[in-house]
Amino acid sequence: MKKSLRTLILPLLLAAALGAQATVIEGQQFDDKLRLGGSDLVLNGVGLRAVAWFKGYAAGLWLPRKAASGEAALATAGPKRLRMKMLVEVESKEFAKAFNKGMKRNLNDAERAEMADRIARFDRTVATLKVLKKGDAVDLDWLPDRGLVLSVNGRPLGEPFAGEGFYAAILKIYIGPHPVDEKLKAGLLGRPA
Repeated sequence: MKKSLRTLILPLLLAAALGAQATVIEGQQFDDKLRLGGSDLVLNGVGLRAVAWFKGYAAGLWLPRKAASGEAALATAGPKRLRMKMLVEVESKEFAKAFNKGMKRNLNDAERAEMADRIARFDRTVATLKVLKKGDAVDLDWLPDRGLVLSVNGRPLGEPFAGEGFYAAILKIYIGPHPVDEKLKAGLLGRPA
């Protein structure tokens, strides 16, 4: 009985271990596949936000299908996830300031004015955290039926943010025409940095 149980369980465990693959960058693991909003997503790429020797966070981008350009990633329909895994501690006000700077680089005045209320609410939501700690995982999820869901360590913060345009504006910070970091953009789009 023990031998037959072993012969049934061992192959299942091996198959599960082989099926659960991940990409690792700076010691941070990003699963090759995940399920979000009832859809299966694939890891499009991973990257590192760094300035000189200072490493801020590792990031991964999941989409319904692979995209090699920022435009293609933004145009992909369905759920999306951008995850940042913090490599250092940072005050939430600095985190919000970086988002605003990235939006200014990628949106014109009219676009920012149209989203002003959501940008301000995003800043207030992030401010409730006070500090993002080393090891924290920040998820920016696009769920078509709900909007942008901001979560930290799997816990949603506040209410979802309406409008796919707002989610696209946030993604442009990372993969838009004027990204926060060209090497990070290349990594998230699956290209060598």
